[in-house]
Amino acid sequence: MSASADAVARPATRSRLGHALRDALLMALVALALFGPLLGLKTVPVTAGLVLESRWHLVAAAAAIVFAGRFLLRYLVWRTDRPSGKAARPAAGVARGWLGKTLAPALLLTALAWPVLPTTDRYLLDIGILMLTYMMLAWGLNVVVGLAGLLDLGYVAFYAVGAYSYALLAQHFGWSFWICLPLAGILTAFAGILLGFPVLRLRGDYLAIVTLAFGEIIRLILLNWYEFTGGPNGISGIPRPSFFGLPFTGGEGGFAAAFGLEHSPLHRIVFLYYVVLGLALATLAFTVRLRRLPVGMAWEALREDEIACRSLGINTRNTKLTAFAIGAMFGGFAGSFFATRQGFISPESFVFMESALILAIVVLGGLGSQIGIAVAALVMIGGIELLRNLAWLKAVFGPDFDPSLYRMLLFGLAMVTIMVWKPRGLVSTRMPSIQLAQRKGIGADLVGQGRG
Repeated sequence: MSASADAVARPATRSRLGHALRDALLMALVALALFGPLLGLKTVPVTAGLVLESRWHLVAAAAAIVFAGRFLLRYLVWRTDRPSGKAARPAAGVARGWLGKTLAPALLLTALAWPVLPTTDRYLLDIGILMLTYMMLAWGLNVVVGLAGLLDLGYVAFYAVGAYSYALLAQHFGWSFWICLPLAGILTAFAGILLGFPVLRLRGDYLAIVTLAFGEIIRLILLNWYEFTGGPNGISGIPRPSFFGLPFTGGEGGFAAAFGLEHSPLHRIVFLYYVVLGLALATLAFTVRLRRLPVGMAWEALREDEIACRSLGINTRNTKLTAFAIGAMFGGFAGSFFATRQGFISPESFVFMESALILAIVVLGGLGSQIGIAVAALVMIGGIELLRNLAWLKAVFGPDFDPSLYRMLLFGLAMVTIMVWKPRGLVSTRMPSIQLAQRKGIGADLVGQGRG
């Protein structure tokens, strides 16, 4: 019996290997056609004009990478002989338990200890602040996209409204960061409600187009309303936050003098890091709590089926408005921190690519998954910065290879790999908002077909 089974398995294996090789070869040829003019030819300026330089080794390397990746996917991942169903995948509860009990506390402890680690310098602190800012933005967008199921491509507009609200309030009224922060969040929530009213009857692609237009409208207003926003010049000299009234200066009455420390510019950076960490954790706790409240359950019902949501008596208008308002509020908080962190803002900081990046973090992390979004933010923001310093690639592609020119291409390939491997995001399973402690049968008097 075993010998006959082996005899059947060997031809099947050879057939799968042949299909994988043919498919990988076809994709390599496609890569040659696409990458040939992009990577193989380069214009070099000379005295008389431009000279066309060939770099066919880069094209060959790209085709080899595509061939190897496609072969591994076809031969090992996309297998037709693999059993389907629950037996072919690990238990979701085990994955959720490991993420909740191991990964989340590890990330939290690392975030708390990040500024005091011996290897952390100014550059790594800035990267940490950037990652936490985008994490906060992604958690805010997750309310709209992941929980309520409303595709928002103009989330950067709320980011911009929060930043400009903080900058204008702090400059014209002289209020502190802790006063302007909630006011900027409230003003941004009103902007979310203004966006929500025109899109109450829209869904899917139509909703995405309108939100995209809203983001561009806000950017154009900031660019052209010169008297109010400064136009393309932006707003500079935005006040910095202080530590309970102690400025981070080197003179008398500063933070260092009050605590008997030697003045260092890192004091302000560390303080800003813990401020954005606190804001991000508050955003996480608030959104997790909201999901368990009736409004969060209404968001999830709206995401699954709007018609069924209406039939249950849920007011879809108010549900959509609350999702837009609360998601916009967190975007406004992140924008306020961005303004005080940079000290200067301009419309160029709030382009569509920012919305695309935030949405990519939400989708890659898993719609509705908090821990997945945190991991995706670390991978995407930290990965982009890591790709700036891949000097070892010069040993592979030659001394003239500049990794900074190809970091977005390499990162795009990494994103495609993740979406092929985990099409529903890094964390595709989530704990339900309501669940029974144990399985219970429903009485026959409550079920028309008999025993439940």
